[in-house]
Amino acid sequence: MSSTDPEALLGPADVRELAAALGVRPTKQRGQNFVIDANTVRRIVRTAQVRPEDVVVEVGPGLGSLTLALLEAADRVTAVEIDDVLAGALPATIAARMPERAERFALVHSDALHVTELPGPPPTALVANLPYNVAVPVLLHMLDAFPSIERTLVMVQSEVADRLAAAPGSKVYGVPSVKANWYADVKRAGAIGRSVFWPAPNVDSGLVALVRRAEPVKTTASRREVFAVVDAAFAQRRKTLRAALAGWAGSAAAAEAALVAAGVSPQARGESLTVEEFARIAENAPVARNKELGQQ
Repeated sequence: MSSTDPEALLGPADVRELAAALGVRPTKQRGQNFVIDANTVRRIVRTAQVRPEDVVVEVGPGLGSLTLALLEAADRVTAVEIDDVLAGALPATIAARMPERAERFALVHSDALHVTELPGPPPTALVANLPYNVAVPVLLHMLDAFPSIERTLVMVQSEVADRLAAAPGSKVYGVPSVKANWYADVKRAGAIGRSVFWPAPNVDSGLVALVRRAEPVKTTASRREVFAVVDAAFAQRRKTLRAALAGWAGSAAAAEAALVAAGVSPQARGESLTVEEFARIAENAPVARNKELGQQ
C-alpha cells in the first residue's frame, strides 16, 4: 500500500479486528478511546498543520489510527505508549499497512510522564489523542521536557480544552490555562463528536492548538517558582490573593507586600491574572520563601 492509499488507514472494522486479535478491551483506567474514523485522523493532521519536514511525537497511539495518518504527512513519527500489548503490536501494524514509511517510525514503550529523551532528531510537533485522565500533566510535561516542540495539537475532553484555552477573567480560567500559557499561545481548534471513537465516550472532545511562545515569559523567577504561585492562588480561588497566597508567602502581610511590589491588587483573585503577573509576584516572593524553594 502507498501512504496515500486510503486503505492504509484504520476504519471501524480494522480497529475492532486488531483489538480482537490482541485481546484488547479499551480500559477506563487508562482513558482509552480508540479513533475509528479515517476522516477524523486526517482532519487532526490537517488542523495540526503537520509539514513534510516535521518530526512528530505522539502520546498514546493505541492501535495506530492517528499514527498512520501522521506518517503520511510528517518526515518521521515517534509514538510513546505505556500499554504493553499495544506497544508490542504497533510496529507490526505500521509495517503491514505502510511498509514504505516503517523506517520513519519509532516506538518508545514508556509512561509519557517519565519520558525525558526520544530517539532520532528532536521533535518539532506534538500531536496526540491524550488519555482524558492524564491529559494536562502529560501536555505540560512534554512541553517542558522537549523545548524543540514548536506546535502542538491535542484532542482532550471538551471541558479540559475550554480550561486550557481560557483567558483571564473566564470562569474556567485556572491552573491549566496559566501553565499552558507559560509555554505557548493556546486556542480551541475545533470539536470532535463521540461517534468517531470506540468505545464512544460519555463526554465530548475538543482540539487545542498550542504554538510555542517566540519569546519566553520575561522573568527572573524560575518556572517552578512561578508555578508555585499559580498553584497557591487557585487552591483557594474564591479568596483574594492576599488571603490565598498567605501560606505561600508565610503570612497574609507578606503576601500583600509581594503583591504590591508586583503591581497587583491584594484584593484581586487568581482568575483575573495573566501568566506575566504571576511571574512578577514570584519575583517578589519573600526571601525566606525563595530560600525554601531553592532547597527543594
